[in-house]
Amino acid sequence: MDWLHTLMPIAGVPLFWPGLVILGFGVGIIGGFFGMGGAWMVTPGLNILGFPMAFAIGTDVTHMAGKSLISTMRHAKFGNVDYKLGLSMVLGTVGGIEIGAQMIMWLERIGKIDLYVRWAYVVLLTLIAWMVFSDIAKRRRKEREALAVGKKLDPMATGHEWHKRLQKINIPPMVDFKRSGIRCSLWLPIGISFFTGWLAGVLGIGGGLIRMPALIYLLGVPTHVAVGTDLFEVAISGLYGAATYSYKGRVEIVAALIMLLGAAVGAQIGTVATKYVKGYGIRIFFGVAVIGCELSVIMKILSAMFPSIKTITDQTATVLILGVVSAISLYILIAFLKGVHAERAQRAGKPGVVHV
Repeated sequence: MDWLHTLMPIAGVPLFWPGLVILGFGVGIIGGFFGMGGAWMVTPGLNILGFPMAFAIGTDVTHMAGKSLISTMRHAKFGNVDYKLGLSMVLGTVGGIEIGAQMIMWLERIGKIDLYVRWAYVVLLTLIAWMVFSDIAKRRRKEREALAVGKKLDPMATGHEWHKRLQKINIPPMVDFKRSGIRCSLWLPIGISFFTGWLAGVLGIGGGLIRMPALIYLLGVPTHVAVGTDLFEVAISGLYGAATYSYKGRVEIVAALIMLLGAAVGAQIGTVATKYVKGYGIRIFFGVAVIGCELSVIMKILSAMFPSIKTITDQTATVLILGVVSAISLYILIAFLKGVHAERAQRAGKPGVVHV
């Protein structure tokens, strides 16, 4: 079935183009819903579909910048963007991206890029999954303890409360971020953005994979504001990432455009769906997506380590990454449709439940 594959002119590899469409649309929904560019799924996804790792990173960064901009405009209408906080993080992100991109060029020259980047993904995804699910478990324990004494837990409370300690760091200048409802040293968001920018340059992610949790757990930003602010910052820093990788000749613009067309539609759906799935519902599905993506990367590592099972592991990795994207996108789409239907029923004077 040759018609299902198209040659990428810059990378020089044939690619399963329906996979690009699924990744673009699905990650558009997921990215708008979780508040990140979704690049943490697209980079390994492109690599699994056949892209060399450097091209997967550069193409993903380019696609991510455009999609995040679309999602940001939608979140701004809901008041979910802290522009002051987002702009304060840009300088650190740009510096981190450039250092990360230079490291990738070095790894490519010594022939270690696929091995190192894949293992870096496994380590990072494991840490993120642990952080999300341990936070959920701790918050549920707090809810049970509050109920035991006849009280109700604050809806804004989190399981991990690292931000309370970090906000006490008194290194001038101290800044009030009113939309997020926090006050902290300006160096805290700058430091976080530098580290996440470095990850963006090394792994091809928008930094959102770790920045959205960092905004919640390290800065204390409410989940819905963290979603919109992260996308705003990802859009700005992503434009720089796209420029630096394009200059280095590692961007396949055809693939980026195919994904962006699907993502433009998917991002609108995912963004609106956050109206109907709130707080910890978002975090639970984020954790599930992280685990699914990590398993697909492990399959690709096994493929390189054991050539005798390469066909099986490659196919499993492809099915897994596309299956995770499709399944979670379908759930979010259903939540979106149910929420819109219930909202319309309420406006018409009929009973309906908006949140799912």
